[in-house]
Amino acid sequence: MPLSKYEIEYLKKQLKKDKLSKLEIGLFEVLWSEHCSYKSSKRFLKKFNDLKSEWVVIGLGENAGVVDIGDGLGIAFKIESHNHPSAVDPFNGAATGVGGIIRDILSLGAKPIGLLDSLRFGLPESSKRHIDGVVSGISFYGNCIGVPTGGGEVYFEEEYKDLPLVNVMAVGVLKLDRIFKARLGEEGSSVVLIGASTGRDGIGGAAFASEELDEEKRSAVQIGDPFFEKLLINAVMDIVNLEGIYGMQDLGAGGLGTAFCELAQKSQKGVEIYLDKVPLREKDMKPWEILLSESQERFLICVGKDKVKDVKNIAAKWGINFAEVGKVIKEKVVKVLYKNNILTEIPLKILDKGPPEVKLPMKTPKNLEKFKNRIYVSKNLKGKELKNLFLKTLDLPNLKTKRWIWEQYDYMVQGNTIIGPGDGDAMVVRIRGTRKAIALTVDGNSRYVFLDPYEGGKIAVCEARRNLISVGARPLGITDCLNFASPEDPETYWYFAKTVEGIFDAAKFLQIPVISGNVSFYNEKNGKKVLPTPVIGMVGVIDNFERAKDMVFKKAGDLV
Repeated sequence: MPLSKYEIEYLKKQLKKDKLSKLEIGLFEVLWSEHCSYKSSKRFLKKFNDLKSEWVVIGLGENAGVVDIGDGLGIAFKIESHNHPSAVDPFNGAATGVGGIIRDILSLGAKPIGLLDSLRFGLPESSKRHIDGVVSGISFYGNCIGVPTGGGEVYFEEEYKDLPLVNVMAVGVLKLDRIFKARLGEEGSSVVLIGASTGRDGIGGAAFASEELDEEKRSAVQIGDPFFEKLLINAVMDIVNLEGIYGMQDLGAGGLGTAFCELAQKSQKGVEIYLDKVPLREKDMKPWEILLSESQERFLICVGKDKVKDVKNIAAKWGINFAEVGKVIKEKVVKVLYKNNILTEIPLKILDKGPPEVKLPMKTPKNLEKFKNRIYVSKNLKGKELKNLFLKTLDLPNLKTKRWIWEQYDYMVQGNTIIGPGDGDAMVVRIRGTRKAIALTVDGNSRYVFLDPYEGGKIAVCEARRNLISVGARPLGITDCLNFASPEDPETYWYFAKTVEGIFDAAKFLQIPVISGNVSFYNEKNGKKVLPTPVIGMVGVIDNFERAKDMVFKKAGDLV
């Protein structure tokens, strides 16, 4: 269990119990995991709250960020990692990464209109299983749900062998007067579960992502069904037009347990959970398994009692499960019940406090200067020698064309893609019903960060910004995915802190706020660590889509 002995004793005092049940330990293992609580990183990330802009509608703290693009419309976007699952099961790990990030923006009421991926693998000859599995998983899920995958980046480095990084960014459009946050409604209102049934897949996935990679933990990998997700998207798009909808929450890391706790904490309202009402697809599931399962394609919606029937009818229309699994109560507790038996009661004040504060040591790496001195520049290359070096450079896996990857993605589905992969430094998608388009990019260079994390963090932000302005877009917001090894290693923690500082300073100077993101720690195995890899996702707006610029030469005689 990732819970430390100190955390377990602390939890006993908070709950006023001499012994914790398996359900309670499992729930807090997830709630207080690094993946969910950001206990090692939040003291650095809170600086991003200082980045303000008039066009930011929703910033940090929700399922995704939202920026205003005018005409009463907003763009929701977020990036997340699915690194550990993709290392163990490349196809399903990557596929469910796509499904999970789609539901993050969907929970705000946004229609998904674009996907981007940032991938890191070992060298091609030694990482075929991971490369083939991840690329097929992304194309399978994205193509099936009908959302274009039209941008991204791929790097091959020996340090990612057996430790692939799979970061996926989702972007959606919504009406600013129909945004839904993760909130509960008035006392007596219902919490309904729609979507797929619940199984044993994915139990403990959030905790799995918060410790060193262990390939034996295959049960922590979720199994996705994109065709079911498409039905869920259609149902939610109908539901957002109903009155009486208080809030929505997707079921991702931690399943029902974390979803209900987040709803209660953000609303400061109590709630009951009825585990025996949850539709199951496996027999004899125990209450703690039902609570912690991370089965995919599921959604919680808080709705007024008089509108429950309307939601049920929409679920029936699209052929997905519907069940009333909770109710808002007066007491400020999260109460978990199974067949009318109370399994636990968690006061909101415990959720408000969160895990005990973590203060980890950090130190500057000893060998950094030695690595910097490995950079070699020859000043006197001529003729054939220069040509040979040029051709050799073009043959490097990181500079070769990635066409063989993005040709597997449907980047023209929905018919709104103006600039796709290979034609520009950013994906450009038209917003139907307007003259506007949005530009989307993801970018990062782990070598720069390894040599100088502060400058590397700044460079990643600047590069993403240049990608957007090169297609004619005005940058509006950043989402970041920060991939590092264990924060318990003082050198890794130093890298993380300096990288965040660099990202913050660049974002502040360029006036592009960070409004969503994800931290992925513990990307290591048997003493082998990934390079420090921050990935910057950025969104910009083009007021007239006809002014979007690609990088294709047009005709002979034009000046360059």
